[in-house]
This record gives sequence, C-alpha cells and structure tokens, in this order.
Amino acid sequence: MFRGTADGSAVTFPPSGDAALPMAAGSLSELSTVLWRERELLELLLFKMEEEQLLLAAGRSRWLGRATHEVEVVLQEIRKAELNRALEVSAVAEVLGLGPDPSLRELAEAAGSPWNEILDDHRNAFLVATDSIAAMAETNRELVTASATAVREALARLTQPQVTTYSAGAKRVPTAPSSPRLFDRVV
Repeated sequence: MFRGTADGSAVTFPPSGDAALPMAAGSLSELSTVLWRERELLELLLFKMEEEQLLLAAGRSRWLGRATHEVEVVLQEIRKAELNRALEVSAVAEVLGLGPDPSLRELAEAAGSPWNEILDDHRNAFLVATDSIAAMAETNRELVTASATAVREALARLTQPQVTTYSAGAKRVPTAPSSPRLFDRVV
C-alpha cells in the first residue's frame, strides 16, 4: 500500500489483514527454502566431521589436512546461509508484524497453519543437528588430544636414555640422554 507524504513522495507500508496473507505465504516459502539449504549444510558438516573422525581414529594423518579444510569450507557456506536466513527472517517478521530478529518458535506461533508446523519441523531439525555436531566435535577434540599425547610420548621415548650401566658401587645408573636417533627405513 502506498501513501503520499507532505512533500509528495510515496511511503510503502506493509499490507495488513487479509492482504498480508499472500505476501506472508510467499515470504514464508522463501524462508523455508533457505532453512532447508541450511539444514543440508549442517548435515554435510556432520558428514565431513565424521570423515575427520574416521581419519583420526584410524591414525591416518595423510588426509587429515584435506578433511579439516573441507570442514572449514562447509562452515563458510553455513555462515553465508545464516546471513540469508537472517534476511529472510527479517522480511517475514515485518510481514507478520513481529519485532526484529524473532526466533523460529516466534515465527511459527505467528505464522498459522501450515507454516507453524513447517517452521517447528525446521526448528527441531536444527536442534538435533546442532546436538549431533557438538557431540562429534567433542569426540574429534578427544581424538586429536589422544593423538598429540601419543606423538609426544613417542618423541620422548626417542630422546630418553636407553642404556644403563653400573656405577662403582654396583648401582644401576642411566647414561646421559642420547642424541636423536636415525632410523633405517629398511628392516
């Protein structure tokens, strides 16, 4: 709806009442599409994190850098999707007469049927996905910590004294720390 101002310029106001319903449905449809895209990205993130976990658990560090890079790429895509979602949420909130930055729950309550169920489904899926991602991240952190500890211990064993001798008093005495060892690749 357009209304004129004192200086002759037009100001646009969002439609109200029944006129807002088709506009809200279009905005809600666009929001739902953005939410689906974000859900797909969260699922892809979980998959990439699981790949990372499998490499860590198997001790296969060759591809770990690539797997970590893929996780970072997906995280960048998620950040972009979150910006798109914020824009769509803002547009829907305006059409529905809500304040700035409403939650999905608030949007669902204001949207009415069938959008309330659709938005609730998205919200529940996001909660499940974020819980799964948090659990996977914690497991991966534990695996990285265990791997780092194992490497530290292996390096410490290489630099610790390996030979003991007897002193004049017939006591076992370790020799001075040895220099780094060179290992032959052929056994």
